[in-house]
Amino acid sequence: MVSPRRRAETRTAYLLLAPSLFGVVVFLLVPVLVVLGLGMFRWDLIGPRTFVGAENLLAVAADGRFARSLLVTAFFVVIVIPVQTVLGLATALLLDRGLPGTTVFRVVFVLPWICAPLVLGVVWRWILSPTDGALNALLGVRVEWLADPALALPSVAAVTAWTQIGYVALFFLAGLQAIPATVVEAARLDGASAWQLLWRIRLPLLRPTLFFVLVTGVISSFQVFDSVYALTPNGGPQGVTDVVAGRIYYEAFENRAVGQAAVMAVVLFVILVAVTVAQQRWFARRTTYELDT
Repeated sequence: MVSPRRRAETRTAYLLLAPSLFGVVVFLLVPVLVVLGLGMFRWDLIGPRTFVGAENLLAVAADGRFARSLLVTAFFVVIVIPVQTVLGLATALLLDRGLPGTTVFRVVFVLPWICAPLVLGVVWRWILSPTDGALNALLGVRVEWLADPALALPSVAAVTAWTQIGYVALFFLAGLQAIPATVVEAARLDGASAWQLLWRIRLPLLRPTLFFVLVTGVISSFQVFDSVYALTPNGGPQGVTDVVAGRIYYEAFENRAVGQAAVMAVVLFVILVAVTVAQQRWFARRTTYELDT
């Protein structure tokens, strides 16, 4: 039998959790259910909704543009995630050395992440402009960074990675500073080189941080829209930057096919859940969250 004290503690715990639970239900579960419902209707945002069952799902499955956008997004993620992770880790390692001006650089590095992606996209569109862009003026050659189908996606991915490097670096820096100094010092006394310290000590102990960075990075990369839309509207040249979030937007607000857009959103949600679960299972057997010292 549960004691009165235990029941009181349980009630208190639920009361403390209530604000967070309210946010999860209202801003996560309810929107998901609404999108699932919209996926079974034909609606143009103006007229009445018409129930069509699985018709929207079949239309999306047969839509080559959506399949292409999934492929484009996958390539985008494959470019962005390694770049921002490696450069973020390298930046964190430099900041962890405690050189003069480290505090200032922490602020500078995180500024791109806190700025509005749409605004950054407009600025970078000017920088990458083929005629009066700053980058071409610096190089002294004319390069169609955003108009060339071979360069558009890597250029957009580079801009996105640039905005995330500071964010990733701050988390890696926190992880590095959480590593007990006694462990690093013991490795040094045993004759470990700088590379061995990184590969055998720091990186294994950074796996919880790496897991968080990869999960959040993959989710944000799959959902990217603002900066891509600002840099290359309408999917870019020959649709090479037609990412999934952009395809959902165009389908809902330009083609006014809200039902099909809802199905695309559900597919994206399922993909993200599957990828996140796969990452969690991979890291679960390889991650240590507590270190006995």
